[in-house]
Amino acid sequence: QVQLVESGGGLVQAGDSLRLSCAASGRTYAVGWFRQAPGKERDVVATINWSGGSTYYADSVKGRFTISRDNAKNTVYLQMNNLRPEDTAVYYCAARASYGLGLHVRDYDYWGQGTQVTVSS
Repeated sequence: QVQLVESGGGLVQAGDSLRLSCAASGRTYAVGWFRQAPGKERDVVATINWSGGSTYYADSVKGRFTISRDNAKNTVYLQMNNLRPEDTAVYYCAARASYGLGLHVRDYDYWGQGTQVTVSS
C-alpha cells in the first residue's frame, strides 16, 4: 500500500504559477495528476512513467504545465504556469501499481486526498 500526500495548492490570480507536490510513502510506477471541478468528472491532467522518460499532457494544459519526478525523494511535481480560471479544481495525485502510463481514473491504484487550486480572474 502506498500513501500519497499532495501539497502546494492555493488561491492565485490568472497568469500566476503554482507548483504541486505529491509525496509517496514508497516506490511508485507511473504517477498521474488529475483534477475535478465541481459538478464535473475527474479528468487526467498529466502523467509520468516510472523513469520520468515518458509523459502525457491533456490538451488543455500543454505548454503551461510540466510534470516531473524525483525518485530519490519519491516525489512527483506539477509545475503550473499561466494559470487560468478554468484550471480551478481539486487536484489529485494518483499512482499505479504496475508499469505503463495510465490515462484514466480506472488505471490508478492509489490516490491522495487532493489539494484545492483556485484561480481568480
